[in-house]
Amino acid sequence: MLKKKTLLICLGSSCFARGNKNLVQEIRKYLDEHKLGHRVDFKGKHCFNNCENGPAIQIDDKRFDHISKDNICEILDKELLTASWD
Repeated sequence: MLKKKTLLICLGSSCFARGNKNLVQEIRKYLDEHKLGHRVDFKGKHCFNNCENGPAIQIDDKRFDHISKDNICEILDKELLTASWD
């Protein structure tokens, strides 16, 4: 069975207003370009309850704060491209 990673993006009002609205498209584009759509379950979550450190995403059990267009690809490269899929 194919193991999938779970990628959650906070869509609470604070994170959404600080840029996660645009990052949804960046993440989708990244997953398409790297042909990872079948390996990553990408979903929105209402709130991570950590608004002061947003925008935020979570990959499996690991949360990343202060996400922006400047650092999202680096995080996804590290967590998805070099990931162990076992």
